[in-house]
Amino acid sequence: MLPPALTKIDGVSRTSKLGTVTFAESVMDSSLAKPVPPSRAALLGKREQTKVQNRELILEAARQVFAELGFGATTVRDIIRATPLASGTFYNYFKSKEEVYQAIRDDVALAIRPRLRDERLKAKSVEEFIESTFRTFFEFVTTDQTNFRTIRHTADTTRVRMDTPEVVAGFEELREDIERAIAEGLFPPVDADYLMAAIVGVAFEMNERMMSRATPDPVAAAKFATALFMGGLRTLPHADHPAAETGTA
Repeated sequence: MLPPALTKIDGVSRTSKLGTVTFAESVMDSSLAKPVPPSRAALLGKREQTKVQNRELILEAARQVFAELGFGATTVRDIIRATPLASGTFYNYFKSKEEVYQAIRDDVALAIRPRLRDERLKAKSVEEFIESTFRTFFEFVTTDQTNFRTIRHTADTTRVRMDTPEVVAGFEELREDIERAIAEGLFPPVDADYLMAAIVGVAFEMNERMMSRATPDPVAAAKFATALFMGGLRTLPHADHPAAETGTA
């Protein structure tokens, strides 16, 4: 999340500023520069620690710049200017802004995948399985505003490949969990691959609509999606708000 005092990207320098301190400087001594966990740092030499920290600096800067300028308008130079690193250092870690964006998506997938799997494994019915999948995903998005703003602003300006390794791994975990549920008699013998694709598609598209509303409601969104999968359109509750109700996420 941006600190309260952090302003928009400067239109001239295209570098975020905190008072008279550049974002690149502030990120070094703020929570935006994610520290290496002590247990991991103890196993890493100084050089390896520097590599981890540099990569995090680039990703954190890219999140802010993508969220402010959008993916299409952002250049590699914009990202570099938002860090204290030399331009050549960037290319030691990423070849392009596309690779940076895909790394951000992978980080998000790594954070949410264990939560999704844990909830699905606890499900005692088809309804619990589906509802917990949607609810966990929607709740995660509403509490991870920085990453969501980055991904959403990018999606608004251009289509970037979504099939990064960790994202695809998350899809495969969902398919495996459906197959397990079928084998255990929790699900009827449906096409697990089609069902996985349907859940993923609905989750991503409904998420866009939910987050564009003035007050995102992950529980209501999860109930709607669950009702759709459980019984089709005839079982869906009537909407109690105007369909055009929108706001800024």
